[in-house]
Amino acid sequence: MKAVIAKNDLVSLIGKIQNVVSSKPSIPILANILIEALDDQIVVSGTDLTVSMRCFMDATVIEEGSIALPARRFFQLVRELTSPQVKIATHLNEIAEITTGTSVFKVNGMNKAEFPALPDLKGSPEATFTGANLREMLSKTAFAAAREDSRYMLNGVQLQISAQQATFIGTDGKRLARASSPVLVDAPVRGAYVIPLKAVEEMIKMLENGDAKAVVSLSADKIALECGQLSLITKLLSGQFPDVERVIPSNLAHQFSIHREELMSLLRQVSLFTSENSNSVRFTFETGQLHLSATSSEIGEGRVSMPVDFSGSRLEIAFNPFFLLDILRHSKDETVRIGLNDAHNPGLITDSTQAQFVLMPMRLSEISTGAPEEAVTVQ
Repeated sequence: MKAVIAKNDLVSLIGKIQNVVSSKPSIPILANILIEALDDQIVVSGTDLTVSMRCFMDATVIEEGSIALPARRFFQLVRELTSPQVKIATHLNEIAEITTGTSVFKVNGMNKAEFPALPDLKGSPEATFTGANLREMLSKTAFAAAREDSRYMLNGVQLQISAQQATFIGTDGKRLARASSPVLVDAPVRGAYVIPLKAVEEMIKMLENGDAKAVVSLSADKIALECGQLSLITKLLSGQFPDVERVIPSNLAHQFSIHREELMSLLRQVSLFTSENSNSVRFTFETGQLHLSATSSEIGEGRVSMPVDFSGSRLEIAFNPFFLLDILRHSKDETVRIGLNDAHNPGLITDSTQAQFVLMPMRLSEISTGAPEEAVTVQ
């Protein structure tokens, strides 16, 4: 292999690819990226056997070929180079020679034959989004997904497709986020797919260019995303995702609007008086007023208030303030709508989009007793 590549393009794309490379791979080849030179392009691939990514860049290919190089070491080297062009040539014994100006580096690589073959989903049914729309749907739901939960299926975002509508759902059992959007899909496409959280996070990074078209290919156990010069393929999580319909509250007794940024500011203030054992803030609703309070034996007590268009009998409920802040950060509206029934059932937060956010209440007694955190959960 012998090729000349623009250094900035190489740095940008390897920087994206190396995110999927495992820092503690089960086999040595998985610590490498595969570099292939063919048809006036450089193709760079990386995988951890669950999530795989491939990117393409224009290059001057003098001689076609391939080599697998250590991902992080190669990225660190290329990033430090000052020349605008990088020449890569391979020699016998799987050695890559990196040349820029008067500098020459030789990096020990591995044979392409040892690198796992990436799945090919060509011919699979497709769903087409705008990059900005898909990124928003994923961002609005991924934050609520679990991380390393023993309930394996919660460590991902579910994509449901039906009747030209895509719905994304993330939950960790204590909060839930659901966002929907129309989507252009092949006529017979209908199903549910649980995407691992690592893959979702990489998709969000891929979709930074919101104007690009994003095409999602779907199969029973894998999906692929193609956007611009990047493509990502991931295995799906297998199992039973929770039935979220039954935990999204309806027929709400209290519904009212509240100023989003003011509530966020007060939550940040009063959350300073929560402890690690009890991340609870008491919400007391009275006609025209919301009072927030938190007490910690180690820190002290915080009380704040704000106007709200609540009416009816007094209502007290406790929420984890950090979970509610996460929800409010993923809305861009000046005001959000909150729906409540009582202190024991979840609250519903909505905005001007089709997104729905559900937050499970905390035990009110925890605020005064300092008991360990506990919440109603999604089963």
